[in-house]
Amino acid sequence: MGYNTKIDWCDSSWNPVTGCQHDCEYCYARFIANRYGGFDHDEDKNPVDTQFAIGVQELDKPKHIMRKNGLHKAPYPWLFLPTLHRYRLDQPTKWSEPRTIFVCSMADMFGEWVPDGWIEEVFKACEAAPQHRYLFLTKNPSRYESVLNSPMPDNMWFGWSQEGPIGNKADFHTDADVLVNTFVSIEPLLRPFEEFCIKNIGWAIVGAETGNRKNKVIPEKKWVMDIAEACEQAGVPLFMKESLRKIMGDDFRQEFPWGGDANER
Repeated sequence: MGYNTKIDWCDSSWNPVTGCQHDCEYCYARFIANRYGGFDHDEDKNPVDTQFAIGVQELDKPKHIMRKNGLHKAPYPWLFLPTLHRYRLDQPTKWSEPRTIFVCSMADMFGEWVPDGWIEEVFKACEAAPQHRYLFLTKNPSRYESVLNSPMPDNMWFGWSQEGPIGNKADFHTDADVLVNTFVSIEPLLRPFEEFCIKNIGWAIVGAETGNRKNKVIPEKKWVMDIAEACEQAGVPLFMKESLRKIMGDDFRQEFPWGGDANER
């Protein structure tokens, strides 16, 4: 998390909210939080309060953890328990150079468990640093209907993730009357589409499963080319993640809806 990130479709990641209640077996975020989370400093070692009991927590200041080389901030104090880190809300204002920022790469900020107030605070923080472009991603896009106004600022992009087709078909579309920038992220691509329809979407991202999970799925080139052809027909820019570069060879592409290539985010 921070000014630089290894996520190839953005410049930075910013996590004012961490944690998630989805149960995706391939989730890299849960693995990271469980590996580097927890804290063992001060009397709050085993917090018991109303927020904790209902499955969310709020922090006005960071917790700390003792490591071999001293005391450090604990990035995920309660592992993958959904947490609002209010002290991180001003982070974008400290970055003067315009950045493309993935908001909450370590959470699903639009999960049903996330209070509306958290989302409102994050939006206000984005408005306080309008020099940046903000990308949001969820597995619960129906929540957008209740928390987004129309129009939303042009520097905000709202996406949803899908691992592959439901019933071997996919119909990605939005209401053209809603003035919101949208994108879809098909990652990891776990199986082919028999039909792939996309309309009124501003951008598509596709990537392969990474990591060392047993039975990891390696997509076939044709699966990706079918998506690429559908995007071309619909005039939708397509961004292939680095995980597909070897598979795609000369057909590898990384397109952005605001123009430029991977070196001009």
